[in-house]
Amino acid sequence: MPALNIEFSEEEMAQLRQEAEARAVSLKTLVREAVAGDLAHRRALAEGAEAFRRFVGEHAGAFDEAFPDSVPRRTAGAA
Repeated sequence: MPALNIEFSEEEMAQLRQEAEARAVSLKTLVREAVAGDLAHRRALAEGAEAFRRFVGEHAGAFDEAFPDSVPRRTAGAA
């Protein structure tokens, strides 16, 4: 299995050890879960942003009709 060595300051290591102890897990488990959680969070944010862009694109006309005073002015040549 691939491995990765990561350097931490003494203060960071102390905080990591304290957190691992509080959660009753090893340092390796704590760091692996933190990285996996961050990756999952970023993936969820990207998927949510894409769903939002699709929704806005699909419903832009309805929003423009419902709120005509809020429709941005288009300049000549703009798509």
